[in-house]
Amino acid sequence: MQASALKNGNRSGGQGSESSKSPGTVVAKDGGKLIVCTAPLTETIDHAGYFIQMALASMPTWMEFVLNSRYPKWRNVEYNPDGSARYMPAGVRLVQQSLGREFRADDMVACFPDDLEKFIGPNTRVIAVSTHNPLGVTFAAGVYTSIFGSTREPINSHYSKLLFAKIKGNPYRQNFKVIVGGSGGWQISQTNSFEELGVDCVVEGRSESDEVMEIFRKAVRGEMIPREVTASHPRTREAILFPDRRTTFGVVEMTTGCGRRCQFCLPDLNPQIDLPKESIMAAVRANVRDGNRQISLATEDMFIWGQVKTETPFFFPNREALLDLYSEIVNTPGVEQHVLSHCTMAPFVVDPLLIKRLSELLLPKSPLHLPRVSTHPQKKILAPLIGLETGSVRMAKKIMPGKAVPFSVEEWPSIVLEGLRIANENNWFPVMTLIVGSPDETDEDVKATLDLVYEIERRGLFAFLVPSIFTPLHDTRMEKQKGISETRRLRPLQWQLILKCWKLSMRPGLTTWWGPMAWRVGSLLMWLLKLRRSNGPNFTWPLVMFSSALPERLLERMGKIYIGKPLKTKTRKELIASLRHNYLQYLRPDNGDLPESYPPPPVTARNPEALRAVS
Repeated sequence: MQASALKNGNRSGGQGSESSKSPGTVVAKDGGKLIVCTAPLTETIDHAGYFIQMALASMPTWMEFVLNSRYPKWRNVEYNPDGSARYMPAGVRLVQQSLGREFRADDMVACFPDDLEKFIGPNTRVIAVSTHNPLGVTFAAGVYTSIFGSTREPINSHYSKLLFAKIKGNPYRQNFKVIVGGSGGWQISQTNSFEELGVDCVVEGRSESDEVMEIFRKAVRGEMIPREVTASHPRTREAILFPDRRTTFGVVEMTTGCGRRCQFCLPDLNPQIDLPKESIMAAVRANVRDGNRQISLATEDMFIWGQVKTETPFFFPNREALLDLYSEIVNTPGVEQHVLSHCTMAPFVVDPLLIKRLSELLLPKSPLHLPRVSTHPQKKILAPLIGLETGSVRMAKKIMPGKAVPFSVEEWPSIVLEGLRIANENNWFPVMTLIVGSPDETDEDVKATLDLVYEIERRGLFAFLVPSIFTPLHDTRMEKQKGISETRRLRPLQWQLILKCWKLSMRPGLTTWWGPMAWRVGSLLMWLLKLRRSNGPNFTWPLVMFSSALPERLLERMGKIYIGKPLKTKTRKELIASLRHNYLQYLRPDNGDLPESYPPPPVTARNPEALRAVS
């Protein structure tokens, strides 16, 4: 079928004709849109603070009152003049951009869930839904919802189900197909929840692909479509599209893939691509044009940008390229805020001066403040997401052997501590994730992670430590492996690690005289009323530690907790000295700490000594 025919669509009515609408029901204008794109409300909000998305993904539904109290207007959204959504998640915008190659703009719309009936009518043939966590089984969601009560359903899963129920109950349902994409689609496939949620097809992969376009073509023609589709990932930067409309939180894609090959990671399986600066900046300007004041570059590791497929290994950051890109972004007229996405820890050790220069650029535009730890005049901080995952070298070698490059993974505790020192000195206080209950994790592995966490505390360093129970994500190298699956099965040391991380993470926020007392009383009261039953006996003494009802030293003497042994780790100079000889040529001399053998001899065919060093 030619593209022109597709643009007209199949406009015939069906069993859900307009005459079947009950009195008082909103009727879609002009018979509705051919393709309607949407996402759960909790994934579309574009305000109320940076960390609200993490709370919505982690807190159980019964605790929604906490968010309602802190952010009473979090449900408020903004509209375009035609009633469509003024902003949508970047994935939804990418679907619109991809479909725009074959379908007319007038045939498509992106709307908020409460407005679906305004756009779904007898002419509608496809509802495209992007969802991050429809069933509440992402990394953080399971552990946090389970800890807080018997339900495992986080807030955003609740709102996802409301969205699917609304679509399923639409009077025109028999006329259209429901196609689901986004990072949470796999949850529907693995649990076979198609019928329950009213989903016709789950797409794994990016919307630019031919496979996705063909699914939409078939759905528009009214043909049968498969339940599951795996779409190929673009292999070149030119094949990746950028939305030209406003995205939630101003998200603009920066890179795909990572290259460190962690066993538990799904995005790292994608090709390692850094996207063109001109395309990134066009998307930034589109966000500003549509009223967005904030920009956030989406990436698995911001430090690989500008260094992919160059003569320099990607794990040695391209300082000039990164400073140029971020400088142009934060200096774009209309950009008032900038928020960092993901990165890794080793580059902090590789190029501390890059971190300092980025701080000078980015801190003035950061919306995040942390008065108790920041040395910035306005107490601003930068808080990228970094995977710590484990403090056990044995586990690190098993599940993430490339996490430490260019250093050896044997030095992982030293890299974390030295990198965090450099980060904190420049007012970077990252959100660092840990995995609890990985397959084959022993108590000795948990103790090694506790050693590292306590060493962070002893050295006066700070990060927001976010532990979560191991989740075997589909298509990863660990998808068939099983670890701890529910909080009642956590061992005492694992509970202690989770609650110690929480305790340290909340420390900077408890600045009032009444804050610490409120947490002590509140946590003990929750234990008495609910948590001792829902989380089992192994939870009790770690909770006492968390509440500070008894000193940790006393609890250790009682044999109830483990407070870690001091770690002897390497300095940056010692870590640099441990590098392979051929890596020395990529170091920046202005960072100092270079070994006596620097600079290394050039690697050429006429220099056999250098060739032997490389090999």
